Amino acid sequence: MEFWTIEILDGPRSSARLWRAAYSERLIEAALTHGGKDWTWRARDWGVLLEVSFADESDWLRFRATPAVQAALDAVPDPVHGLFVSTGRGGSSGARVPRRPRPRIQSDGAPLPEPEPELLARAGLLDDPEPGFPPGSPGRPARPGRLPQHR
Repeated sequence: MEFWTIEILDGPRSSARLWRAAYSERLIEAALTHGGKDWTWRARDWGVLLEVSFADESDWLRFRATPAVQAALDAVPDPVHGLFVSTGRGGSSGARVPRRPRPRIQSDGAPLPEPEPELLARAGLLDDPEPGFPPGSPGRPARPGRLPQHR
């Protein structure tokens, strides 16, 4: 079962609620005689919505092509900017498939610390293989292959 939505916006000279009062019976009768399974009117502050469900798209296309529906859609209060026809439920209704939750951004969240860059060389100590001990100091370890100096 698929839903189709007809959204009618208020026009400069007439309201969508008056349009609904004039064409509601004809639209519902056409929907039911052409395979409509369910229908709902929704009133919003900007206009009205008619949500109609059909078993498949061919029933919707037959409904949409009837003279009663064509006449009703031609008579909307704002024919240039006030008519929207779409699949699914319209207006502020929810989607057929719920969205996945997104991570919430919080004000107390701190960024993760960035890794320390790896130290490849120290300035001025490139020639000294044992950094940290001045040359000839007593605490300096002996280099491999050399005997420690005794004084």
